Amino acid sequence: MPVKGHSLLDGVVGVGDAVLLEPLTEDNFLTNLQERFQHNDIYTYIGSVVVSVNPYKKLPIYDEEMIERYKGRNLYELPPHIYAVSDLAYRSMKNYNRDQCIMITGESGSGKTEASKLVMKYVAAMSSRSHEVEAIKQQLLQSNPVLEAFGNAKTNRNDNSSRFGKYMDIEFDFKGDPVGGVISNYLLEKSRVVRQAAGERNFHIFYQLLSGAPPGTLKKLKLENTGDLEYVNTKDCTSDDSTSFKQVLNAFDVIGFSRKEVDNVLQLVAAVMKLGNVQFRSISGKNGLENCVVKNPDEIADICDLLSVNPNTLTMALTQRTVTAKKDAVTVKLSASEASYNRDALCKEIYDRLFSWLVNRINSSIKVTSIKIEKCKVMGVLDIYGFEVFERNGFEQFMINYCNEKLQQIFVELTLKEEQEEYVREGIEWLHIEYFNNSIICQLIENPHSGILSMLDEESMRPGDVTDQTLLAKLESVCGKHKHFESRRDSKFLADKTLPHEAFRIQHYAGKVTYMVENFIDKNNNALFRNLSMAAFTSSNSLLGGSKGLFPEGDPSITVLKRHPTTATQFKSSMGALMHNLLNKNPNYIRCIKPNDVKRSNVFSCDLVRHQVRYLGLMENVRVRRAGYAFRQKYEDCLKRYKMLSPKTWPLWHGPPKEGVKHILQNSNVSSDKFEYGHSKIFIRNPKTLFFLEDLRADALHDLATVIQKIWRGFSCWKKFQQMKKAEIIISKTVKRYQAQQKYLKLKSAAIVFQCFIRGWKARCQLRALKLHKQRCISVTLIAAHWKGYKTRVEYRKFFRANAGKVIGKFLEKYVISKYFMTLKENLPARSPIDKTWPVCKYKFLKETHGILQTMYHKWRCMKYRKSITPEKKKQLSEKLQASNLFRGKKSLYAISLPKWFVGDHVSISTNEKWRKGANVSGDLDIVFADEGFKINRADGKLVSCLVVLSTKALMIVDGKTFKAKARQPIQSITGLSFSPFDDGMVVIHTRATDNNANKHKGDIILNVAHSIELATKLFLLIKNSTEKQIQITIGESVKLTCKGEMQISFMKSTSGATAPDVKKRKNLFVVTVPNKSTPNGVAQ
Repeated sequence: MPVKGHSLLDGVVGVGDAVLLEPLTEDNFLTNLQERFQHNDIYTYIGSVVVSVNPYKKLPIYDEEMIERYKGRNLYELPPHIYAVSDLAYRSMKNYNRDQCIMITGESGSGKTEASKLVMKYVAAMSSRSHEVEAIKQQLLQSNPVLEAFGNAKTNRNDNSSRFGKYMDIEFDFKGDPVGGVISNYLLEKSRVVRQAAGERNFHIFYQLLSGAPPGTLKKLKLENTGDLEYVNTKDCTSDDSTSFKQVLNAFDVIGFSRKEVDNVLQLVAAVMKLGNVQFRSISGKNGLENCVVKNPDEIADICDLLSVNPNTLTMALTQRTVTAKKDAVTVKLSASEASYNRDALCKEIYDRLFSWLVNRINSSIKVTSIKIEKCKVMGVLDIYGFEVFERNGFEQFMINYCNEKLQQIFVELTLKEEQEEYVREGIEWLHIEYFNNSIICQLIENPHSGILSMLDEESMRPGDVTDQTLLAKLESVCGKHKHFESRRDSKFLADKTLPHEAFRIQHYAGKVTYMVENFIDKNNNALFRNLSMAAFTSSNSLLGGSKGLFPEGDPSITVLKRHPTTATQFKSSMGALMHNLLNKNPNYIRCIKPNDVKRSNVFSCDLVRHQVRYLGLMENVRVRRAGYAFRQKYEDCLKRYKMLSPKTWPLWHGPPKEGVKHILQNSNVSSDKFEYGHSKIFIRNPKTLFFLEDLRADALHDLATVIQKIWRGFSCWKKFQQMKKAEIIISKTVKRYQAQQKYLKLKSAAIVFQCFIRGWKARCQLRALKLHKQRCISVTLIAAHWKGYKTRVEYRKFFRANAGKVIGKFLEKYVISKYFMTLKENLPARSPIDKTWPVCKYKFLKETHGILQTMYHKWRCMKYRKSITPEKKKQLSEKLQASNLFRGKKSLYAISLPKWFVGDHVSISTNEKWRKGANVSGDLDIVFADEGFKINRADGKLVSCLVVLSTKALMIVDGKTFKAKARQPIQSITGLSFSPFDDGMVVIHTRATDNNANKHKGDIILNVAHSIELATKLFLLIKNSTEKQIQITIGESVKLTCKGEMQISFMKSTSGATAPDVKKRKNLFVVTVPNKSTPNGVAQ
């Protein structure tokens, strides 16, 4: 049946509050949800309960602007939104000092986790922005990435499914700012660690660690070459896992985890992954029973390195079991299958306790200090599993559905309690409301003597042969007569093939669910062999081992051990604590619905949603809400919305709001049995009454719109007339002003012309009188001047001939000198000392002065140049000057080397480590000259490549590869140098024997050096400065040399096209043929 277009709020698709649906049927409820979902209105109210349908896409309804829009507004002022319920809870806590709780329920994939994040986001936005508050908010918000990484996993229904229940108490100070919080976790699905269904993944942290950790960390965690892991399929890793891992590390840092704590956590996670790869091989024991050994001990070694446990200790704990009876201990060898079960149990227990440790560690960081405890107000956020019904339901589904039964029970109780309190507060007579009380189902499950949980614990602790079948038999015998319990043993269901023999069925408030009893006993026992806990206790890992570690019961000094509580007992106790906590708070509800199983947007599966509506009990919620009065509203709000329905209240009502509402209802002819007056609210029994008022309001608004249009049109015409009237006055005024201006301008123009003529006549008369006076003055002045001149000439004529010539001569002389200096100033040559130009002097009497000035100017610019040069450049110029004195006009190579500065170390030998190592011993570190060259062998005249190095102490011939000195000649032993007059780089170094090298002296040295002019100049100056003697430099085509006897070297130019010197020895004669054309630096390269 289509939903009528009525709503409490304007512009809302369908019905915003399902309490107002008329008629109230399940199909009508689903149609309303679907219509709103297709228009992206994913939120619908059931009174103050919010129903949220997962859109599977991002919607632009959660930004800061939307938060400001819902801030401080009443629930029905704006369209349904999760922010509205969050604001209601926050304001109730802050303004009325009432502890609040927001309960978020729904099945996996319905958006519970995102809903809890949105609640946290809104609450964080409501508080102040101080540094301390921001730090606390960040810690509270950053707890989500950590818990999601370790407690969420990808399932076939949801990519980020929470595999644990979470309840967070956020504590606020009197200002409404968060000061801390406490997190409680319930029933982590630890079996997922070792086993996942097809198409599902393990917990997120395993994939995040493998994808996001740097190679160094993976190597440290023994995960660099994992391949396929038994527990984790590495092919399921995605790029998002790498980003999420960085967010988790950042969250650890924000919360306050130390670096060591994070490392310990990652080591345990890696150890769990590696433990899954441990394999066991069956062997035959001495007693004929099956024993086992570890098939891959290398894996054990890596795991023990991560856990800081002795390998033998862990191996024995995995393959053996010690049974203690009184004072006797018996060691039992385990089979391969038992050892694998033992390994899986250890992995599940390590991960489960690690998760609990993380929750406690986060609580220690976000807990409220003792100083603030008394002033705190609390808002709880419950994000817990929804009712689960699968094709095969086991122990986990039984516990989850038990939790939902308890939540449904408390929901109905609190809803009825809230209704009753409001009726009493408003003075309305309380009406008995018929509803289904599911406490009978809760008693079936949790009765301390005959409940299913009690039977499960009793069977788990019973000695003897205990199996899942014995548990089922006990349940059938104890609970078989209960009307909500079904099994095949009961004759009524003996032929029911939908109920397997190894299962039982419970009729929950949301429908019947069949539970397979397989593994109920094992999962409930929650026990770990003592060998494993003792092995873990020996770990040197501060998180795992020791009395403060994850396995304190493994302490060998503890001989009497208490039995570990069963899973059912622990969960029942935690549920009791949770229910007690919720009953002490004002509840707020968010019911989440998954629209389809394919996780796609804009797809609404009616059958799937219908199933969720039933097991969430939404229709029951609506019926309880509207059992008494379907709608209630404050008198002020009702008067504001419907005041146009009565002439007495329109447009303004000045009396009490309640009286105004009475006038409205009387004028609308609403029967008195359809509503009730409270102290501050009007209560309406049936939605039809509300829709009737809405119809009247719509008609009244239409009539009001007509009146408003009439008034507006009249106002528009009146305003247009006023504008036209004002325009006419302005036009008339402007025309009259223009005409008056034109008349004035004509009169003004005539007056100006008349004034001009009068003033012109007066000016001309005055001008004629002034001209006559001026002519008379000029005439008098001219006559006086002529007369005075005549008188002066007569007196001066007596002295002119005697002194006039001298005065004129001196004047002309000064003039000529001045002109000379000005001309010289304008034609001064450049400041370069080598510029020899000088202006020509035209005057003979200034020739001597002209020469003196030329000399002075040259000296001045030379002084300026000398002051401008640096000491290094001065040294180079000195060397160049010395080279000029030695080779200018004597050797044709000098002209080629003249433009180039002396470099000294041409091969950068001073920075070579090999050279410096040897030179440090001989004291030749100070290099004066170094260049590539050739040494002429005195025996056969061959050229040998070498480095020529001149230090402050000696001239050396150095090997170009090893940088070792082949020959070393002290500068005191050098007596002279000889060169050819040509363009070659040949140089003969004349030496003499000294006391130190008399035996090693072999005679003069013949070299071919690239920069021979530079070598000769630097060697000449070095010897001159150190010995104060000048060596002889000879330049000629024939040179005598001493080589174990008197020899001679002859130079000649080549007649061919040779590019390098050619040396030939003929007995006591060396014939050197040098190239005809010059090569760079005088030496062929």
